[in-house]
This record gives sequence, C-alpha cells and structure tokens, in this order.
Amino acid sequence: MVCGGFTCSKNALCSLNVVYMLVGLLLIGVAAWGKGFGLVSSIHIIGGVIAVGVFLLLIAIVGLIGAIHHHQVMLFFYMVILFIVFLFQFGVSCSCLAMNRGQQEALLNSAWSMLENKTKTDLESQLNCCGLLNGTTNQAQFNQDLQNCPALCKTNTACYTCGDMMLTHATEALKILGGVGLFFSFTEVSVWSPTRDLLTAHSFDRPNEPSEDTRKTLH
Repeated sequence: MVCGGFTCSKNALCSLNVVYMLVGLLLIGVAAWGKGFGLVSSIHIIGGVIAVGVFLLLIAIVGLIGAIHHHQVMLFFYMVILFIVFLFQFGVSCSCLAMNRGQQEALLNSAWSMLENKTKTDLESQLNCCGLLNGTTNQAQFNQDLQNCPALCKTNTACYTCGDMMLTHATEALKILGGVGLFFSFTEVSVWSPTRDLLTAHSFDRPNEPSEDTRKTLH
C-alpha cells in the first residue's frame, strides 16, 4: 500500500530515529560492558563513549517525539542540531580518510600523553607491547613507560612498541572509521527531507476538503 507524502515522511523520520536510539543504547552498553569486564579502566574514555551515546539517544528521542506529535519547534531544533553534527562528522570522516603516516604518529602522541598510567599499562598488557614510539621527540616519556611496562614481552629479547603495533593497522582502521562516519553523515542528510516536509505541513492526515460542486449542493 502506497502511503501519502506526509505519512511517508513521518514514518521515515520515526524509523531513522529508532535506529539512532538503538545505536546510542549500543554505545552505552558497550562502554558499560568494557568497564565491567575491566577491558578499559580510564573513566575519561568510558565517560566519553557514554556521553556520545546519551547525546545521540536524546537527539533521537527529540526527533521521534517531534515527528509523532508534529511539534514544529522540536523538529526545527532537531534539524539544526543534526546539521551541526553532520558538519562535524563529515569533517572528521574526511580527515580520517586523508590522514598520512606522520599525522597518525602525531595523533597517537597527543592521545598517549592524555592517557592515565593505568590505561597505558592496560593497553601494554593487552597488546603485549611497551611504550608508544621509540623516538627522539619524547625519549624521557618512553623510558618511563618502558620502566612501568607490565607486558610479558619485556622479559624476551624482542618487544615491539605499542605505537608500531597500532600504526600497522591504523590505515585500515582509519579507512573503516572514515567510511562509517561518511555513511552516517549521509543518513543524517537523508533526515533533512522528511523533517522539512513535516515542518511545512499543517497536519499529517489533512482531511479532504469538499469540492466546489459539493459546497453548492450543501448550500
């Protein structure tokens, strides 16, 4: 059965927001699961992932309520926020796809310096590596990380740095991350059309107005 224009826009917007709600709940669940099983001990990483999940969940709820009740103010703010998220996500996705080896190393160095010591040792134990990169830029930090490293490879003659192990698959990971980000960016673009239709509509199920002949007959 073919639905009307406004009804299709309403159903499409509701379906997309249900998907966003599921993604938000999935992010919150994965973060809680990782914390519960001790996979990630840094409260900043857990808090960041949960914050993204809660933000996505709230935006989806606003869009869903606005679509169901045809609340034009909520739909307007939903569209504005989604546009800002699209710009940010599109820029980050393009940056991931265009990032070279030197930029990857700089990003890893900045991220590693912000990690807590407990998070660093957790990564070293799980990846069986020590330190980030054995370079001349921050040799003192590398020596300190090597001293605190709990990895089993430290007892062997050969122990790779965590930076080298991460950079081995960094290109593939960035391509996947950029591709997924672009995909969700285009899904956010697809939301604009049904949202615009609902904003310009006075009601979802507008009753059919009587024709001119019917009016004359009634009079």
